[in-house]
Amino acid sequence: MALRTDLAIEGGGMGGGKKRYRAVNHKERLPFGSRTSTLLKTPEGDSYGRYITYELPPFAASAESTDCLAESLADSLRGLLKGHTQAVLVAGLGNASVTPDAVGPLTAEKVLATRHITGMYKDLFPNDLATVSVLAPGVLGQTGIEAAEILASAARLTRASAVIAIDALAAKDYARIGCTIQLTDTGISPGSGVGNCRKELSKRTLGVPVVAVGVPTVVDAATLMENLTGQEADTGRDLVVTPRDIDEVVHKASCLLSLSLNLALQPTLSLSDIRELTV
Repeated sequence: MALRTDLAIEGGGMGGGKKRYRAVNHKERLPFGSRTSTLLKTPEGDSYGRYITYELPPFAASAESTDCLAESLADSLRGLLKGHTQAVLVAGLGNASVTPDAVGPLTAEKVLATRHITGMYKDLFPNDLATVSVLAPGVLGQTGIEAAEILASAARLTRASAVIAIDALAAKDYARIGCTIQLTDTGISPGSGVGNCRKELSKRTLGVPVVAVGVPTVVDAATLMENLTGQEADTGRDLVVTPRDIDEVVHKASCLLSLSLNLALQPTLSLSDIRELTV
């Protein structure tokens, strides 16, 4: 049985058969952890997409490291967006009522939505705010509508130049929960972290570049048992494991990600400005 993971650094996204990709990794040390850039290439050598993985101490260990990390994440986000920042749609994927799946919706709550301001009240704001729309589409079981369908409509109506999707992920290594952040320009399949994969969000399906930001919050139970025992597990394939302090992990992750997103999308605002506006 293949060990399930959404993290490129653990082999996630490598594909299989004709779609199998080759990973080229570059790791650099940072004051607060490390950052690994993974470039996926086809067997022919063509570029498929880029992943950036931050391996960190537990989130928000101190206010100082949080600020430095947020600025680094913002810089990585801007690099993945490649200038497509004229009108960005931020999507918080997941179910806000299920704690391990609430990273997306909680992050979306703290992202500055400015589309109405830049449109209706442009003369009142001298900071030249970027146009940002924010949406938490919920999950299929709540709405009866695929997140991809909602976001495709929203992206078209808002004339989005790019979509940023935030979601919870599954890891292979339990130690990565609360200590890892992954960014990619390859898009995402909502629900993949809990084995409930829905329609993908990508440039192919939405018509604009899609940058995905994810934080692992669960480990597949069978994957965990296989890692611990070294033997393939016959049970636990329908179960996921999450730590007892997952509510704190999700809260800290959403605060960090929203701060990073606001820094990336609103370069004219300082950290203090953003904190005042999102209290």
